[in-house]
Amino acid sequence: ETMRREGFEMTVGKPAVLLREIDDTLHEPTERLSIDVPEEHVGAVTQMLGERKARLDDMTNHGTGWVRLDYVVAARALIGFRTEFMTETRGTGMLHHVFEGWEPWMGELRMRKGGSIVADRRGVATPYAITGLQERTTLFIGPTEAVYGGMIIGQNPRAEDMDVNICREKKLTNVRASSSDDTIRLTPPRRLSLEQALEYIADDECVEVTPAVVRLRKVELDAGARARSVKKLKNARV
Repeated sequence: ETMRREGFEMTVGKPAVLLREIDDTLHEPTERLSIDVPEEHVGAVTQMLGERKARLDDMTNHGTGWVRLDYVVAARALIGFRTEFMTETRGTGMLHHVFEGWEPWMGELRMRKGGSIVADRRGVATPYAITGLQERTTLFIGPTEAVYGGMIIGQNPRAEDMDVNICREKKLTNVRASSSDDTIRLTPPRRLSLEQALEYIADDECVEVTPAVVRLRKVELDAGARARSVKKLKNARV
């Protein structure tokens, strides 16, 4: 953030943890995570941490409507967790974590709900195109903002990425109905800070940081090349 304010421009990838080999076995750092949360949010928090393969060590009900949860969790599982945690608990939850030790590699973790909405071409975002997307997705940009192919413009509630034409204009016809020109109501976009952007991105994504703006994009801008990479990865797993 300091470098950005000093006028530097950079591209930053997803944060990663340092691994260590112990007795010829790959180990990763773990954290001791303590959470204080209202009782009504315990289920949601437990599910979130279960998906991240966290291990519950202790659970204390204070009898005041608050519950303390103590977990041991992989350090990489906490990347992006704070933002999701505050959303699920509506800003009421509190968390703290410290280094716990080293444990064998826990395998792949679910780090984020949903995929990304990706612009498929260069242009300017239009209110008409945004209206068709805002009801079922969360957008990071507003109307009249410049976009380019491969730029991430929102979050998809489904697991896969979705390429869209955010520059689509309304087709003009000679027929006008009284209901066809209703006022377009736009939902304000979700603006990500630099820290939130770094927490959000996946392994195949990065953050463009400039003094004026923070953008998210795919590492590979070409949609065809991304599709081939995904197909190749799936075939390799089979």
